[in-house]
Amino acid sequence: MSDTTPADATPADASPADADHAPSPTTTPQDAAPGTPIRSLTVLPARREEVELHTADGLTLVGELALPADRDPVATLVTLHPLPTHGGYMDSHVLRKAAWRLPALSDLAVLRFNTRGTSSPRGTSDGAFDGGAGERFDVAAAIEFAEFHDLPRRWLVGWSFGTELALMHGADPSVEGAILLAPPLHRATDEDLDRWAAFGKPLVVLVPELDDYLRPDEARERFARVPQAEVIGVEGAKHLWVGEPSVRRVLDEIVAHVDPSRPTPLPTTWDGTGATSSDTDTERTDQETYAASRADGTAD
Repeated sequence: MSDTTPADATPADASPADADHAPSPTTTPQDAAPGTPIRSLTVLPARREEVELHTADGLTLVGELALPADRDPVATLVTLHPLPTHGGYMDSHVLRKAAWRLPALSDLAVLRFNTRGTSSPRGTSDGAFDGGAGERFDVAAAIEFAEFHDLPRRWLVGWSFGTELALMHGADPSVEGAILLAPPLHRATDEDLDRWAAFGKPLVVLVPELDDYLRPDEARERFARVPQAEVIGVEGAKHLWVGEPSVRRVLDEIVAHVDPSRPTPLPTTWDGTGATSSDTDTERTDQETYAASRADGTAD
């Protein structure tokens, strides 16, 4: 069971397919007219609601649901954030930018939440980090929330540790597929990959060329056991998807796979009203906490 608490809307071969370029973003951005440039901290209009997820083991998780401002969503992203012990949380910058932009640009619903024991300005989720084991209840609660609220065409979008959660716990019949951003494959096993192969749903794997853990060639080898997996190497990108070109590539790929009817690349300007700017740069703090965790030898 899940609760929603309204908040102020912000105005603003048998191997996997492998590709080094986006499958559909082959045109120039769809900018119909000059408008407000969409920058790193731009927040586009959406209906934003603070939500709570309730797990089967009795925890309450805090999150946010972002919906198109004036219409129903065409599909839903259930996002799973990076490793909390390395600074990952629901506001990790790519996930926050997805929630800031995609409801307005592509009519997607974006659900973000803190896994157990994780804190953000939204609040702290109950429980304690469990290395991916107890988090199975968190993934199930998020999927259940999306089902309970009739959010359409549910896709998992995991980043780093979130990809492990998607692979280990996300093969749910109500899920249409999963998009993995920079998977390290530290916790997910071959058995988890085999489960996804048997599951048969789409698995889109975006792998940074300069990733710290798993790079495109190795990813193609590891995901070869999932026939439906599409491994996409992203030139010049790093594990944290730093910089607008990397962020835009990720968001374009998400939209191209979740809603192929939507033209991509997405616009880089906003011609409507209601765009605002955030005063918090989580991309910078993501980099700082990640660098600190690697420097002190903390295990991923």
